[in-house]
Amino acid sequence: MKKISFKLGILFFVLIIGMETILFLSLYVSLVNDRIEEEMNQLLARGNSHRDVLETNYDRPTIEHVVMMESKAETDVVITDQDGNILYFSNNIFQTARKVTKSRTREIPHHGIVLQKNWENDSHISTVSPIHINHKVKGYVYMFQNTASLHTMIFKLKHHFLITGIFSLLLTIIAILFLSKVITKPLIRMKEATEKLSKGDFSVRLQVNGSDELSQLGKTIQTLANDLEYLKKGRKEFLASISHELRTPLTYVKGYADIARRPDIEEKEREKYVSIIYEEAEHIQKLVKDLFQLAQLDENTFQIDKETVNVCSFMSKIYEKMLPAFQIKKIRLIHHCDTDLEINIDLKRFEQVMLNLLDNALKHSEEGTTVLFEVIQEEKHTKIIISDEGIGIPKEDLPYIFDRLYRVDKSRSRTGGGTGLGLAIVKEIIEAHRGTITAESVLGKGTRMIITLVTS
Repeated sequence: MKKISFKLGILFFVLIIGMETILFLSLYVSLVNDRIEEEMNQLLARGNSHRDVLETNYDRPTIEHVVMMESKAETDVVITDQDGNILYFSNNIFQTARKVTKSRTREIPHHGIVLQKNWENDSHISTVSPIHINHKVKGYVYMFQNTASLHTMIFKLKHHFLITGIFSLLLTIIAILFLSKVITKPLIRMKEATEKLSKGDFSVRLQVNGSDELSQLGKTIQTLANDLEYLKKGRKEFLASISHELRTPLTYVKGYADIARRPDIEEKEREKYVSIIYEEAEHIQKLVKDLFQLAQLDENTFQIDKETVNVCSFMSKIYEKMLPAFQIKKIRLIHHCDTDLEINIDLKRFEQVMLNLLDNALKHSEEGTTVLFEVIQEEKHTKIIISDEGIGIPKEDLPYIFDRLYRVDKSRSRTGGGTGLGLAIVKEIIEAHRGTITAESVLGKGTRMIITLVTS
């Protein structure tokens, strides 16, 4: 397979050489025509100049002086009478002049005309200017120029164009080689980067500057590499966390099951170990259930069936369901809803969100504190805020609390409760409702969870 730099180089070469050839040919033809036209005009102007002199002094000495002047020039002059008979001529132009003077058949204007223009095939180009004396034609001044000088001039012009063309070709090749490398270098780097990505190596670093399409492509590939690297790292951490989460309760289950199987153990003690085994089995079941929910959310198979719900009525039912648990721990639960707003939500899923958030507030609050959840309406948005006066969340942990299996309590104690997946599921469900959830917290003072939903 040919390299892209070679293909681009060939493409640029063909395009540029094509354009240069057209421009050079156009310029060459234009210059040749202009130079020939200029020579003919100069020859005609020279004939008109002699004609003007003769019209002033039409006598033998003046005519001989004109002929003598042209004898020392590259041009030749022929002077005829009004009938075309040659009276005077310079050098060896007589034979050529006879053919030209006898072939004239039309009247010549006073400003003169060019008689012979075919410089490529004829031996001479010529002009004629009439001599008017007393408003009558007295004779004619014919001017001749050998076309050999014109051919020499054109040859030199071709030579200059050839040298310029070769020089331009070399410069074009150098420029194309440079430009093709400049253009293809970032493409090659991107190709190498994508090959690394395809092999699972996400440590790609592309130094991209600028804002053109290539730069944007490079930035996109770099963003993709960063995202894949983050996902790879997150996957490793997730698998390690899941392994830990499963290993711990399974260790308890196995350990206590071994003890419970002993024949010499008392029945009361056996019941105690069986109870622990049951609790750990429930913990595993909850973990697997949460993982299954997250898998459904990731695969977009998590069904959200919205219905129109009166928000105050919905919050009142949540309050009644959670109040006994708060009363047992002697924590005040306050519910505030001053609007009769209706929102479109999945009743079952959103109840799961509220119970999860209130359960977290309950776990991390002390006796005698207050937990408040309220509904606030703001133009096109509805906010549901759960505030507690609990232990709070450290500032460095706050950005990560919605990550999967992230725990503020790094000890992962069995009695700490939870699987570390609850808030991740909450976030996914809320986002499936096209809403957002944010957290505000001050360590030692409490936490606020803020759900924002778009009011239809």
